[in-house]
Amino acid sequence: MTKVLLIEDDFDIATEVVAELGRKGYVVQQAGDGTSGLERGRSEHWDLMIVDRMLPGLDGLAIVRQLRQEKIRTPALILSALGAIDDRILGLRAGGDDYLIKPFALAELSARLEVLLRRPVDSHEAILRVGPLELDLIERQGWRSRRPLELLMREFKLLEYLMRREGQIVTRAMLLEDIWHYHFVPNTNLVDVHMGRLRRKVDGDGEAPLISNVRGVGFILRAPA
Repeated sequence: MTKVLLIEDDFDIATEVVAELGRKGYVVQQAGDGTSGLERGRSEHWDLMIVDRMLPGLDGLAIVRQLRQEKIRTPALILSALGAIDDRILGLRAGGDDYLIKPFALAELSARLEVLLRRPVDSHEAILRVGPLELDLIERQGWRSRRPLELLMREFKLLEYLMRREGQIVTRAMLLEDIWHYHFVPNTNLVDVHMGRLRRKVDGDGEAPLISNVRGVGFILRAPA
């Protein structure tokens, strides 16, 4: 079962979050201040963390920043009443994976947690390799069998997303949420247009196709047998 650490000092918010996530099958444990939250975050295994920004004892951003320094990569959703762009940027730069502004709908909280759970564990690899594909995450360059891939930024992100999920079906809804950051599924062929361009660059003439369309579902990247 998915274990969630909730670090929140507001009793009413904590009660609502624990009840909502419990109904969805999560196992939620709570810390009511920053000091105990940091200790629990570093001493136990968690699948997710929900961290309030303003806490007694230790600020929520300081908690996330310290855990990242200790190489603890548990996905963290930061809650805050501070919703300015600069505040959100600070939260993400501290090591947060997402930032949700108070007051929030419990349904949106649940949806954001689902997105975080779908992300692979951050391995901090410099180069991804799948079959003949190589992707340099630092230089933002890609190759297939030493053939350079002239990828636009969105195409690079799509290819990285697929390579990290080799052999898994990736739905259009997943791509819209995780690459374009839509929290709804618009009536658009945006994904298909970009994936078509990416496939033409990755799968050249005479090369075995690596990216396949799964009719009615999405896409899958497979290394050749």
